[in-house]
Amino acid sequence: MNQMKAKYFFNNYFLEINKRLNCVDINKLEEIFYLLVQASKNNNKIIIVGNGGSAAIASHVTVDFINAARIKAINFNESSIITCFANDYGYENWVEKALECYAESGDVVILISSSGQSKNILAGANKANSMNIGVITLSGFLPDNPLRKLGNVNLWVDSKSYNIVEMTHHIWLLSVIDYIIANKEIQG
Repeated sequence: MNQMKAKYFFNNYFLEINKRLNCVDINKLEEIFYLLVQASKNNNKIIIVGNGGSAAIASHVTVDFINAARIKAINFNESSIITCFANDYGYENWVEKALECYAESGDVVILISSSGQSKNILAGANKANSMNIGVITLSGFLPDNPLRKLGNVNLWVDSKSYNIVEMTHHIWLLSVIDYIIANKEIQG
């Protein structure tokens, strides 16, 4: 009996992930590719930011940008940076303050929020837009979430399940990195 429940659950779970993965607009992935390659050609960096599970995605993606794709990338997952800026400026403002310190015109920031409503991520998007920084957003949950309106390219997952949204974001970002690696000649 339990084996049937498990089989049913996992089959449905993987079907759901597959469905969400395949809902991506390939043109948007290509836009992200060109935005990132252009930043790299101009000797700019990629900044990846998220909270919780999205911060873990940011860490993994940063490593792959640096090591596999050979593109300068950073994330703000250092606890002393987060706690310093959160303490001094409020948690909702720490991403904005970190961007003020680390970002430069021409950089690209990837902001990840499953709900698209994280106040610190929204403040970061607004700050990046005011600094002439390219903005890529990844969100989920409600189709009209505020983050989805703030990027140059916005990817959205039609799900209210954190793990479905986060894993879809993760795979979409890794697919762009693998596309960059496969097209190294474009980078000049």
